[in-house]
Amino acid sequence: MKIENTPQECNKTHAGAKKALYAQNEKGEYKITSSIGWKAEEIATLTALEELRRKEKEAKEAYFAGKLSPLPFYMYQKRMDLTILSCTSGICKWRVKRHFKPSVFAKLSNKTLSLYAEALDTDIETLRKIKKDIVE
Repeated sequence: MKIENTPQECNKTHAGAKKALYAQNEKGEYKITSSIGWKAEEIATLTALEELRRKEKEAKEAYFAGKLSPLPFYMYQKRMDLTILSCTSGICKWRVKRHFKPSVFAKLSNKTLSLYAEALDTDIETLRKIKKDIVE
């Protein structure tokens, strides 16, 4: 993309901030330029956030039904997926997925829980359960 073609459509998801993009100048060299975003990017971001909120709500309902541990709820709440939680916690994906089972999660050591707590920027006690009054 050329610098003069850098999108400058208003994007609500940027909250008025600009972001850096690489674009070609008149000499064909790549330079950093700023953009306030574009509509397609805004739509994609809002759609992804809506999907994460839906999954968060489903995880909360499944937790209270005894079908899931609190881990997926907090994962979605922090805008993560299985791969991201696995990478940030240092726990392989198959183990993270296994920890979604309430019976397995209940047996986790404090060491493992602390890895999740750090990755999710919370504490172990919060991670152990979901409060009913958490706002959707």
